[in-house]
Amino acid sequence: MARCSCSRQRFVDCLQQFRSPQLGQPRGSPNIRLSIYLSILGIAPAADVISAVEFDSDGSYLATGDKGGRVVLFEKVSTQPRYVGMDQRQPAPLPRGPGFEYRYLTEFQSHEPEFDYLKSLEIEEKINKVRWVRSSNNTKHLIATNDKTIKLWKVYEKKSSIVTGWNIERPGGFMHSPRLGGAPTAAQSKITRLRLPTVTPHELCLASRAKRIYANAHTYHINSISVNSDQQTFLSADDLRVNLWSLDVTDQSFNIVDIKPANMEDLTEVITSAEFHPQHCNVFAYSSSKGCIRVADMRNAALCDKHAKAFEEVDNSGNKSFFSEIIASISDIRFSRDGRYIMSRDYMNLKLWDLAMENRPLVTLQVHEDLRPRLCDLYENDCIFDKFDCCMNGNATYVTSGSYNNQFKVFSNSDGSTGVPLEASRDPMRRRLQSATKPVPARFPHNMLKGRMGVGKRSPGESESQNDYQSKLLHLAWHPEANVIACAAANSLYMYCA
Repeated sequence: MARCSCSRQRFVDCLQQFRSPQLGQPRGSPNIRLSIYLSILGIAPAADVISAVEFDSDGSYLATGDKGGRVVLFEKVSTQPRYVGMDQRQPAPLPRGPGFEYRYLTEFQSHEPEFDYLKSLEIEEKINKVRWVRSSNNTKHLIATNDKTIKLWKVYEKKSSIVTGWNIERPGGFMHSPRLGGAPTAAQSKITRLRLPTVTPHELCLASRAKRIYANAHTYHINSISVNSDQQTFLSADDLRVNLWSLDVTDQSFNIVDIKPANMEDLTEVITSAEFHPQHCNVFAYSSSKGCIRVADMRNAALCDKHAKAFEEVDNSGNKSFFSEIIASISDIRFSRDGRYIMSRDYMNLKLWDLAMENRPLVTLQVHEDLRPRLCDLYENDCIFDKFDCCMNGNATYVTSGSYNNQFKVFSNSDGSTGVPLEASRDPMRRRLQSATKPVPARFPHNMLKGRMGVGKRSPGESESQNDYQSKLLHLAWHPEANVIACAAANSLYMYCA
């Protein structure tokens, strides 16, 4: 109760601070005022919640998308730590982290809210996926999508220029051209020689523009986009179809997978994710709500309804329940960098599949096994339908995925361990201080993960009732060349390194 009173008092103090002395009303736009108030109360505005995270091919840039339709870019910069009292003539010590960090680069509004008048459907501006497109010059290209529209964005350096050398000088020191017509001013009457204004370069700035827009190709909400290894095409997937696009053509796409039945009452599964093979431009994979991953080859047929391989683990235990089909739905799939493995994430587990073995996964890693007794509660509050991303390092030796309490778990594929739980928080030791249990040493080969903004571990004595199901870590990405993980918790982005 005291905490609520304190928060209310801070809200009142902030309201008084932002009141105009003349009108007695808060200054600024309503959206800005609301964001300020919610930030002070510790509530993340819905538009600022991060909904997509993605590194580029070599990790030089990082892109995030949020529910407000914005895309924010970060660039990698090297760190040179210096310490107080250090002899500046001596070389700096080796950094404890990866030797680099990410700095804010630019941001732009990618999507706006729309309304489909034919279907009376409101289309949110939320960014569902962001993917990088390789470019040969200094410009940066990426594609972003909401539920209906995909956009190819170009981010480039633009030279800005200013006009100087006017004949009349303003009192503030700026030059301007004389007005045509009317009586000459005192300053104009003193002009004995006219000068031609000149255009001079001012500075370089980053600009962004929507290079191409791919729309009106999906009846249902887009859940995945993936750029081909040839960097000429990409695919987009919704609940029932997968379409193939050319990056240069916006008004035409090819339907390569269609699982829509003639009668919608016969529908038994939907497409949940799709991904191109990282090396073979003709191979792609897509997952379904039944827990099956299908790999198709576009060289076999134009419509890839018949898959080349199917990866599915058959449950012969006989312990099926009402929730079995729900928790078996795959939320995300990722190819390893060499294309040999596929990693999938359902609600309960992470699974690593070998493309040469279809009947069972190489290893099954339990993420939410402790929540199995609470599936009924999770169904009541709709948390059982949460879609968690998954990712792996470059050589597929470690994998990770998110969980609740703003936590994510890092697993080693070699031993099938229970994983190292880490908390994305500015105060990662808070939960450990609240519980009076002794910590158990966590195991992570080579090095313990150290967060740039903090690392936390869940204590084994922490009860299941302490799970905060509203604080969920859904989106994360692993650096392609270093042991660095970028994870998004609400409106904050955290970087962890080994």
